[in-house]
Amino acid sequence: MVPADFRALIQRFYQLQSERVETYQLFEEGHEAYLRTGPHYDFDHYRQLVHEVTQAFSGISKEVLELKERLNREFERPDLSEHIENLQSKEKQKLELTAKLQLVRQQAQDHPEDEDCQEKIREIKHEIIKNKEALSEIMQDFKYDSEECD
Repeated sequence: MVPADFRALIQRFYQLQSERVETYQLFEEGHEAYLRTGPHYDFDHYRQLVHEVTQAFSGISKEVLELKERLNREFERPDLSEHIENLQSKEKQKLELTAKLQLVRQQAQDHPEDEDCQEKIREIKHEIIKNKEALSEIMQDFKYDSEECD
């Protein structure tokens, strides 16, 4: 029998991952809106968006790391803690790639004649796809390992 607080902790982890997905969507939508304000970009609104997104991601990461520690300490599940550690690393990489993509998209918009920008966009998008595949694999492993007690 799996303790209710273990299940609640796992559920909270999934909720935090959903919040991450929603935050990425807001970040992407906000960046699209920012690009539409070009060539005289509304940087103040975009800076505010980046600040809010940064705070959201920071809060999510902080709570995920607390869950990781609890899984290890209270439930003696270093396997699940390791999945979370790997996930956090990939999430950090995804955020860096997303920011890089946004910068290159703006460069491409500002310099449509620069074909290097289009190639960079394709390369970064490919890296993001590989990153999302790795994240999905980690989540599948986490799900499998967390349910093996049931």
